[in-house]
Amino acid sequence: MSRIGKLPVLLPGGVEIKIDRGNVAVKGKMGELSMEFDSSSVKIGVNDNKLIVSPLSSSKEVRSKYGLYRSLLNNMVTGVNEGFSRTLKIVGVGYRASLKGGDLEIMIGYSNPVSFKKPTGITFEVPDNTTIIVKGIDKQLVGETAAEIRDIRKPEPYKGKGIRYADELVRRKVGKTSVSSAK
Repeated sequence: MSRIGKLPVLLPGGVEIKIDRGNVAVKGKMGELSMEFDSSSVKIGVNDNKLIVSPLSSSKEVRSKYGLYRSLLNNMVTGVNEGFSRTLKIVGVGYRASLKGGDLEIMIGYSNPVSFKKPTGITFEVPDNTTIIVKGIDKQLVGETAAEIRDIRKPEPYKGKGIRYADELVRRKVGKTSVSSAK
């Protein structure tokens, strides 16, 4: 059995759970999220401010979904209560970001600035020219949006220029060296 699946999800104050047939809705101070689940393989219930996921059989397929649903529910509860954020750093001379309306405009070494449209449920913050903070209540959407912004110009291994996560370590390569032939 899954070890993660056995842990109950603690429900903080102000978080409401509504479980319908095959659908879970979580509502909190930051917003509302919902998810469909396979009601033939897992049972989801609330007991004493704890969300409990239990398998309905011990087949391999059910055991694989058991921990997944618990993790997804935990992310939903955390998202509607606290929210998620991902910080990106821009490294390079002349590289910078700014907000235009709610959208992001990035000068990243191309001939024209790159405009990145804000997805629904995501907010951008630009505290300085080289820092972008992606915020939202859906952990998957926050991570996916940050990855799409990073893909505009990934950090290159020779000078380290590009867009990277704040906690990312870019492995640098040694550049070419000139060989002097002393005869």
